[in-house]
Amino acid sequence: MASDKVFHSRSQGIPSEGVKDQYADGKAARIWKKYIGDSNKRTQNYRTFLSGILRKHGCVKVLDVACGTGIDSMMLVDEGFEVVSVDASDKMLKHALKARWEKRRDRKYDEWIIEEASWESLPQDIESFLPGAKFDALICLGNSFAHLLDEYDDQRTQKMCLENFAKVLKPGGLLIIDHRNYDAMIDKGSTPGHSIYYNSSYPVDIKTSVLVVRGKPELVALDYCICPTEDGDIAEKSEFRLCYYPHKLDKFTEMLDDAFSNKAQHSIYADFKPLNQVPEPAYYIHVMQKE
Repeated sequence: MASDKVFHSRSQGIPSEGVKDQYADGKAARIWKKYIGDSNKRTQNYRTFLSGILRKHGCVKVLDVACGTGIDSMMLVDEGFEVVSVDASDKMLKHALKARWEKRRDRKYDEWIIEEASWESLPQDIESFLPGAKFDALICLGNSFAHLLDEYDDQRTQKMCLENFAKVLKPGGLLIIDHRNYDAMIDKGSTPGHSIYYNSSYPVDIKTSVLVVRGKPELVALDYCICPTEDGDIAEKSEFRLCYYPHKLDKFTEMLDDAFSNKAQHSIYADFKPLNQVPEPAYYIHVMQKE
């Protein structure tokens, strides 16, 4: 069931065919950029985890398929990786493009490639600006994949996009993808509060709503409220809603294995730690190594 039939996601713009852009009016993009800060605000655990896995497997060329404002991509550029960044939201991409322009005198940033692309047509979109390109690694992090809703009630679109991710990887390449702990959110009706990706200095409240249709969780809506700060950096209360498909761990694991024809090595982490060390993680991170 489409989200706009019951829940109204905050934006309905569609810059790339088939992918609804919940950041299309620019409001959430502006607030989100301020909320997550710059690449220095990324937690050291995240930086160490991601760069460590990439270096362990000898990855050089990395595709960030949900680059948003470019924060993760900039972190990887600073770490010395060759980064290609794509996103379906032109409103988010303009922040990444601005960041690249501001750092253009740094050779690493001058070589950073930023383009608009859709997950549903990813191999063709990549081919249009980098013919023949294959990547050592592809990242889709920060709960980004869950923005893709289940329009046909059979997850066919999600499955196709995961297969597209596998197609643009070199043999032995890595897919690093995550999702929130929707199992806990469905069971308890609340979002695990700790953040593993960024050290935000802004007070934020997240209200969680779970839409159940015919006994099946179909959609999770998170209403973000970021309050004014004493220093005036955020002058007034900012509110926006983002809607997500609630991927349960077992089903998402199965879809990933299917996308790689059950031939990939599949590791699962909980908040960047071994799965058995975190009783109730905020995020699950999957690492797939292509055959």
